[in-house]
Amino acid sequence: MPVALLALALSAFAIGTTEFVIMGLLPEVAGDLRVSIPSAGWLISGYALGVAIGAPIMALLTARLPRKKTLILLMIIFIIGNVLCALAYTYNLLMMARVITALCHGAFFGIGAVVAASLVAPARQASAVALMFTGLTLANVLGVPLGTWFGQLFGWRATFWGVAIIGVLAFIALIVSLPTNKEEKPVHLASEISALANGKLWLSLLMTVFFAAAMFALFSYIAPLLLQVTGISARGVSWTLFLIGAGLTVGNILGGKLADWKVSFSLILSFSLIAIFSLLFSWTSHALWLAEVTLFLWAMATFATVPGLQINVVRHGKEAPNLVSTLNISAFNVGNALGAWVGGAVIGQGYGLTAVPVAAAALAAIGLIVCLITFRKSGGNAAAVRA
Repeated sequence: MPVALLALALSAFAIGTTEFVIMGLLPEVAGDLRVSIPSAGWLISGYALGVAIGAPIMALLTARLPRKKTLILLMIIFIIGNVLCALAYTYNLLMMARVITALCHGAFFGIGAVVAASLVAPARQASAVALMFTGLTLANVLGVPLGTWFGQLFGWRATFWGVAIIGVLAFIALIVSLPTNKEEKPVHLASEISALANGKLWLSLLMTVFFAAAMFALFSYIAPLLLQVTGISARGVSWTLFLIGAGLTVGNILGGKLADWKVSFSLILSFSLIAIFSLLFSWTSHALWLAEVTLFLWAMATFATVPGLQINVVRHGKEAPNLVSTLNISAFNVGNALGAWVGGAVIGQGYGLTAVPVAAAALAAIGLIVCLITFRKSGGNAAAVRA
């Protein structure tokens, strides 16, 4: 295993923690800044929109830089953004700091995934991407529950100070371990943009939007749902987030192996399972042990989708891997914002927290339909859908 993959995974861990930990700290942030839970939820949507808008812009602005220098620069922005989050004393300042942090997110994951795939043989590219994204899943296993616990104990600002420190460690690891690719060719903006004419690429990106929407419609409001419906304690929320993170990690690894075999089957299966387990959770959320089991299985199905989505997009836009890989992260965060909005709208309209998983299941079903259309348009060509 190339050491550089571990540096990319550590960076993904830091970025994933700062993105997701706000979900576990929503009650604390809302209380401290004197806003409602749905208003605090916009900090999730604001971050996601910052990624969606900033990712392609950052990818184009850094197009002529070597990938190693680009990743190091993006990590510097990440560190600055988290320090600003820790210092923010109003809701608007925190929102601005979250958006600044988000600027590095999409481009880092997009370009980082291209770098990860380049470090291994073609037959192991999905697994290499999955290994990088293991940092993201470990953010949910360790970063989010520990960050939530730390924030509940010392205040939510302390969590962002901690993430900034992890960012510094990742910055050092990237400098030391990432290889300098002297054969890397400079990117021409015209060729990058021309790759966007592929219709299958846009269907693949739309698939990512609905995957993320299905995930975050439920995940964005998991803390209040567990507290008010399942009836567990604030400390219990941290342990449940740990369990979810474990499921995400297992699913990510299995999804990488499955996508190395056949991307189409991997994605169709994952979307189907996300819809089923989301719908099931609307019922099992009332019972502690049933809720925990369902959430673990839901998490497995959810992140089993990620490696296949990333590889699928790059295959359809191979002439511009940096841009299309980054656009996939943008699509993920458009879905993140959409899902958080849908979940908040369901709550705001008075349908109750248990209706949120039903909405998530509906979004996953739409994603499954897009998935089926995408691979049907591939004409059954195995080469088009295999990793």
